[in-house]
Amino acid sequence: MEKLIFLKPFFSHTVWGGNRIRTDFGYDEPGDDIGECWGISAHPAGDCIIRNGEYEGKTLSWLYDNHREFFGNCPEQTFPLLVKIIDARENLSVQVHPDDAYAFENENGARGKTECWYIIDCEENAELIIGHNAGTRQELKEMTENGRWDELIRKVPVKRGDFIQIDSGTVHAVTAGCMILETQQSSNITYRLYDYDRKPARSLHIAQSIDTITVPAKDISESVFYADEKDDFIYRNNFYEVEVVRVDGIREIPGAEYFQNISVIAGHGKINGEKVKKGDHIIASAGTGIQLEGSMKLVRSTCSE
Repeated sequence: MEKLIFLKPFFSHTVWGGNRIRTDFGYDEPGDDIGECWGISAHPAGDCIIRNGEYEGKTLSWLYDNHREFFGNCPEQTFPLLVKIIDARENLSVQVHPDDAYAFENENGARGKTECWYIIDCEENAELIIGHNAGTRQELKEMTENGRWDELIRKVPVKRGDFIQIDSGTVHAVTAGCMILETQQSSNITYRLYDYDRKPARSLHIAQSIDTITVPAKDISESVFYADEKDDFIYRNNFYEVEVVRVDGIREIPGAEYFQNISVIAGHGKINGEKVKKGDHIIASAGTGIQLEGSMKLVRSTCSE
């Protein structure tokens, strides 16, 4: 079978979404409420369709279940990562994700969710919500019960090209005007802590949030990195390796043990001789080296070996 598979994204329409996912990336998706483009996903809530080759029309989860050799016989029971583009026309809810142990016990065996963001675009003087200011869990509970959100929530200045690591247990929110590429564990478990009193009201998950929020929050220096100040930025943890790759001419990336996710977020060119452009999402099979040609920016990821 092909060593590169191209995927048709799944789109999520949300109360805070806009139209930039369509206008900036050229996707054929109607509506002015497109909040998320799941570019690489085998999650049941949005399973991407293969659009080339022998298995055109099959889902990514089908390929993972039936041709694990493409993924280097990755030991994870289900495809472990999910890559999405988020466009926030309005603020997303302030939220937190559980770790694997809490999710497994309380969410029918689901994965927890650790994620990271690469800021594709944002307004000048943009801020994201990353972390909180409570010193103890009791203080966290009291501030939440009394609606002291301005005191509790930690706002952090950000700019285009920043890389944000969001461990499970981190209070966080994407804010209006920001467009990010998110790489995460393949999980859809989110606990809403605060939703700006939006109407109609969406359900909150205060008890689960209090249970899972890390107290005290990590120092911001452990979460925010200036990816565009380096030639190529790589971040690794126990779940994934993520790299921001710039191409101006020809360059090569060696193969990975299991697979490599590739999302083109700017420009156009070729990958292993196949034409690609901004908005394409591709998976390279286990061990397949990647020859890049053109002028483009990619975000590449694989699960930790």
